[in-house]
Amino acid sequence: MPKIQFAGASVESLEGANLRNVLLRARLPLYNGAARALHCRGLGSCGTCAVQIEGDVSEPTAMEKVRLRVPPHDRQRGLRLACQVNVLGDLQVTKYAGLFGQGDSTVTSLEREWS
Repeated sequence: MPKIQFAGASVESLEGANLRNVLLRARLPLYNGAARALHCRGLGSCGTCAVQIEGDVSEPTAMEKVRLRVPPHDRQRGLRLACQVNVLGDLQVTKYAGLFGQGDSTVTSLEREWS
């Protein structure tokens, strides 16, 4: 089973599982601030579940490619939408600050601050 390292925690995932679902089921802080209540529920249209991923995952979907071209995202940062990613191996996942996860500082703990 692939292991996912995120926000100071380690969780196991079935291969092929959706990353967003894995993180939410583990009660990990995928969303920042108001995005905890206001997000697209995994449709790939809002962009608030953007994360940096190191490891083996599925190729970007068409919806993900379109959404990550729209500000405040910058395709050059290499972020992915957790809701559009399938886990294919062990991962290191990093969430950045900001409503859309586009900030410079990382969310490094399980602490749930409203920022």
